[in-house]
Amino acid sequence: MTLSTSYSARSQLLAAVLLLTTLNVGAAFDADIKVTLSGANEVPPVTTPASGGGTITVADDGSILGGVCTTGVVGTAAYIHEGAAGTNGPAVVRLTKDGDYYKVPSGAKFTAAQMASFEAGHLYINVHSAANPGGEIRGQLK
Repeated sequence: MTLSTSYSARSQLLAAVLLLTTLNVGAAFDADIKVTLSGANEVPPVTTPASGGGTITVADDGSILGGVCTTGVVGTAAYIHEGAAGTNGPAVVRLTKDGDYYKVPSGAKFTAAQMASFEAGHLYINVHSAANPGGEIRGQLK
């Protein structure tokens, strides 16, 4: 083996390692979604001083973590719903309430169809109240 053949083989090996490392990093990607909730995002819009926000993390396998904190509302429940902005849709994950904080329950995971909705921007968080049982504040996961 000559010096140039050895150098070429090492270059090819290095290129292959870099390619595999890049592909592996992409496979482990988690999406951290910052969400802002307001009555203006509700369908129909709700006039309220309430607001909220937080971060939801969605892994490539559909696993979900995170939650949202609210102010100005006595929430009765909160869910991740399936629906595009401007439309209402069914609840897919009930969030666990702890004071003014609503968190994704341990072990929650989106189905393949829900992941497709997430990737299309068609999931949202909705916080419900006694005054607005259909939802007082809302924010799209996008």
